[in-house]
Amino acid sequence: QVQLVESGGGLVQPGGSLRLSCVVSGFNLDDYPIGWFRQAPGKVREGISCINTSGTMTFYADSVKGRFTISKDNAKNTVYLQMNALKPEDTGVYYCAADLQCQWYRISPRARASWGQGTQVTVSS
Repeated sequence: QVQLVESGGGLVQPGGSLRLSCVVSGFNLDDYPIGWFRQAPGKVREGISCINTSGTMTFYADSVKGRFTISKDNAKNTVYLQMNALKPEDTGVYYCAADLQCQWYRISPRARASWGQGTQVTVSS
């Protein structure tokens, strides 16, 4: 059974940092491209970062480029999202998803993508 479980969200002040984790089970991290999406209040879910199966290529939405870093540890079955210099507009629910189209121009789920339950990130003073 495929499962993805996110953690690490919380309340942080503008300019602060958080690291999100996504522990997966039921598949290996080198089976599918995997990444992070977020959904801000009243907005559609957007892909913000992904990493390819070999871990050699990473892509980011323009809104987070230079501030967020995705990585993975195959031995721990865990994907990370290090978020620095957080802004209020980064507020939202962050989801981990596997089986993506992961390219520099597109971060989107394939038809059979698997999702975690999400973790809330709130950036506010």
